Amino acid sequence: MTPPRRGADWLPDRGEVIWIDHNPQVGREMKNHHPFLVLSTAPFHRVVGLVVGCAMTSAASNQGSSLALDLGPIPDRADAHSFVLCHQIKSFDWKARGARPHPMGQLKEDQLDAVLDIMGQILGFIP
Repeated sequence: MTPPRRGADWLPDRGEVIWIDHNPQVGREMKNHHPFLVLSTAPFHRVVGLVVGCAMTSAASNQGSSLALDLGPIPDRADAHSFVLCHQIKSFDWKARGARPHPMGQLKEDQLDAVLDIMGQILGFIP
C-alpha cells in the first residue's frame, strides 16, 4: 500500500482507502466512521461529487468469508486484520460526509483486482 495523498486539493481516487461517515444507516449496514475502499475514479468524483466503493472493517467475524477480502494484519494491531466488505457496495457524497485520507493509502493492484473479482461474482458479472 502506498501512503495517502493530502492537501486542500485532495480528491479521492480509485483504489484509495478513505475515512467516511456511514451514518445514517439501517439494519445490518455499517455505521459511524469507518474505512471505505474507493472504486470509482477521481474524474467521476470531481464531476458528480460522489464516491462509489465498499465498506471496510476489522471485525474478526469476517475471517474466512467469501464476501470479504482479508487485506492482512493492521499495522500496530497484529491481532486484527483489515477486511473489505465486497457485499456492502455504497455511494456517498464524500464532501458532505467529511471524507479524508486514511493511513492505509492506496491498495496494491492485486488487492483491488481481488475485490473487483468478488464483486463481479456477487453482481453476476463473473460466473
